Amino acid sequence: MEISLQPELAQFLTEQVERGLFPSVDVAVNEGVRLLLRQKLLYQERFEELQKEIMRGVADSERGDVIVGDVVFTQLRDRLNKHKQEG
Repeated sequence: MEISLQPELAQFLTEQVERGLFPSVDVAVNEGVRLLLRQKLLYQERFEELQKEIMRGVADSERGDVIVGDVVFTQLRDRLNKHKQEG
C-alpha cells in the first residue's frame, strides 16, 4: 500500500525516526494507525454508555421518577460549596 502524506506530516514522521523514537517511518505510521483505532474504539464504547444512560433517563422520566431542575442545581451548588470548604 502506498500513501501520500502532507509535507508537514512526512517531516514530523522523519523527525520522529531521526530522534530514535521509531526504527522506521513504517513503524511510526503503524503505531499512529493503531492509536487511531484505539481512540475510535474508546469513543464507540463511550457513545454506547451514553446511549444506555439516556435510555435509563427516558425510562425514569416515563415512570415519573425525575427531580425538578431547581432541586438538582441546589444540590450541585451545595456539593460544590462543601467541596470548596473542605479543599
